Amino acid sequence: MSMSSCNCCTPNSETTKQIEKLGPLIKVISDDSRLKILCALQYESHCVCELEEHTKLSQSLVSHHLKDIKDAGLAIDNKQSQRVYYSLTDYGKKIIETLLSI
Repeated sequence: MSMSSCNCCTPNSETTKQIEKLGPLIKVISDDSRLKILCALQYESHCVCELEEHTKLSQSLVSHHLKDIKDAGLAIDNKQSQRVYYSLTDYGKKIIETLLSI
């Protein structure tokens, strides 16, 4: 079988771009704690202290997970007074809905 029909490894192809986007996403969704945070953010925004209480994780660990979630494009933050609230992007909502339907 010839590999000439396979375009998944061709530089700058759409498939290659999609594959490169999947790596950070898979890293985020492969962790139970991150999935719990995504689930908690599914319907409303929360600050770190609320997520800390909900997930029973330390503040530093929740913050670390939120950074990874944001870097993957699944969440955004919004500073309100002295607290920062996190909410899912449309992409994040689509991903968590898809995962929870499996």
